Amino acid sequence: MDPIIDAALARGDGWMPFDRFMDIALYTPGLGYYANALTKFGVMPRSGSDFVTAPELSPLFGRTLAVAVGDALSHTGTQEVWEFGAGSGALAAQLLGALGERVARYTIVDLSGTLRERQQRALAAWGDKVRWVSELPDAMDGVVVGNEVLDAMPVKLLARVGGKWFERGVARAPDGSLVHADQPTDLRPPLEVPGDHDYLTEIHLPAEAFVATLAERLANGAAFFLDYGFPESEYYHPQRHMGTVMCHRGHQADGNALADVGLKDITAHVNFTGVALAGQEAGMTVLGYCSQARFLLNCGLLAQMEEADTPQRAMAARLVHEHEMGELFKVIGFCNGEPWDAVGFTEGDRSHTL
Repeated sequence: MDPIIDAALARGDGWMPFDRFMDIALYTPGLGYYANALTKFGVMPRSGSDFVTAPELSPLFGRTLAVAVGDALSHTGTQEVWEFGAGSGALAAQLLGALGERVARYTIVDLSGTLRERQQRALAAWGDKVRWVSELPDAMDGVVVGNEVLDAMPVKLLARVGGKWFERGVARAPDGSLVHADQPTDLRPPLEVPGDHDYLTEIHLPAEAFVATLAERLANGAAFFLDYGFPESEYYHPQRHMGTVMCHRGHQADGNALADVGLKDITAHVNFTGVALAGQEAGMTVLGYCSQARFLLNCGLLAQMEEADTPQRAMAARLVHEHEMGELFKVIGFCNGEPWDAVGFTEGDRSHTL
């Protein structure tokens, strides 16, 4: 990884923006975290995994999400599901199993060759119904699903130091180690952050550009993104002065993205206001925005849990408990075409907070 990093630094006279570094660390073919053969997804560290996502935690996640996806397929009159960043393939298997013949084709958009191989093994039973593509077509119809996709898109770091704003990037120290380095910038957070204290935060240009591109190409359909994050007013709160960038390895979290490059995940919380505006400005309608707990409960998770055994119910409960995934994780829904009262947002919609 060092030669690739050094080449990028050389092109920037010894400095590169953090979003470029994050892209290298996560997506360099064969070497980046999401492009290498590390296990990544799993419930326990002994599996060699680094973190767990909702589909690995409980199969009831996908079966419940399928209620919202089926609702959207019916209202949009479409038969294709598009999943971005399908991870282990667990969510795809859960959705395909629950939706059955309502899905004519399931398309996975994933840049990782190693993850694609894992997904193909996991989804072999569905044969030609599942296909893989590496980029969006110019036009598409159907229902889009992205679980923990936006948080893995590169972010720019902005630092207010001594009352002045800088873009925080990456450089080499004299001893050869990677260090953060600041350069003056005209970039600013979308909200003015009150106070004059030092403050570190992120802006999410690639995630917002992705949602805008999706809006332009989704001729008829809907999209649901599930991720951890906040509306803008909470994201840029004066007390959130250390930013949200975090790394995960072996089910342990740390804040040093510059160590063990390519061997651990790097993420940032999602600014859902920015995501909502990007979609709206590109022509989509926001169907709703709420906590993951409320979304899953609206879609019938409790009924699913009643039919499960005790261990399964205990794992599914982590999806909705406030101190687990229930409150930190949010869901935002969009549509292109005629909007409707989407089942996942029937109660607890927080769109007014965006």
